[in-house]
Amino acid sequence: MRIGYLGLGNMGQPMAGKLLDTGHELWVHDISEDAMRPLLERQARRAASPKELADTCDTVIVALPTLEIFRHVLSGPSGLLAGKALKTLVNTCTVGGRFIREVETQCAATDVTVIDAPISGGVGGARAGTLAIMASGDPARVADLMPVFQSWGKTIVVAGDSPGAAQTMKLANNMLCAVALVATSEAMTMSGKAGIPHDAMLEILNNGTGRNFATMHIFPDAVLPGTFDFGATIEILMKDVDLAIAQGEELGVPMWVSQAVRLVLKHGVFQGRAQQDMSRVVEIIEDGTRK
Repeated sequence: MRIGYLGLGNMGQPMAGKLLDTGHELWVHDISEDAMRPLLERQARRAASPKELADTCDTVIVALPTLEIFRHVLSGPSGLLAGKALKTLVNTCTVGGRFIREVETQCAATDVTVIDAPISGGVGGARAGTLAIMASGDPARVADLMPVFQSWGKTIVVAGDSPGAAQTMKLANNMLCAVALVATSEAMTMSGKAGIPHDAMLEILNNGTGRNFATMHIFPDAVLPGTFDFGATIEILMKDVDLAIAQGEELGVPMWVSQAVRLVLKHGVFQGRAQQDMSRVVEIIEDGTRK
């Protein structure tokens, strides 16, 4: 299958690489030459613009960090929707139901079908090919894309027949990840202040009822070694929490705990931590402790 890939960041680059691993013809575009270089060295083809990508490939996968960038690459004379070949747009971003409906409306005007396929598992999962994929949209197109999804991971769940269902599923997942990260940061800071070694605390958490993604992966892999390199920024995590709260409120759900987590993340942003790795959330808690 000839596939275009737009956005080769921490997640997009290894996911695009998996498509090469499984024999797909890959065309790529990113504003960063460094991001494209490893794929070009593996015989991926370069597109000079989103339009050129959509002129060449009938299927384009999008992996972008913000809604504003997504809007920018979609429209205009050099945007994806100006391309002549594009038939299917696959969104892997966490953008929320309202935004993906906006994208679907724009794409429908040029007979482009949107398949919503956000992913979960972090940079490590993208590199290992162990991501979880949530898909929603036209069932026939989703079925056609299964080989693509299978190159990213074995867990593929179809959320519904319309774009947006997968976004709700992804936002629920990311909301729980953010809540667990903040709560684990508080628990680890509290136990550390009491003199309990961090590795001992993690051992009991991971063999008890407090086990979660932060205790199993973020703390042992990025916090305790001091690398703070999980792969996503605090700003991106806060964006996802903002979207989750908006989605919940749109559905009439009180989002009390998520609101509290957002306050913690916003405090970190006000401290100048927006572009820091999300594993540094623990430092927001540590900075707030009474000396």
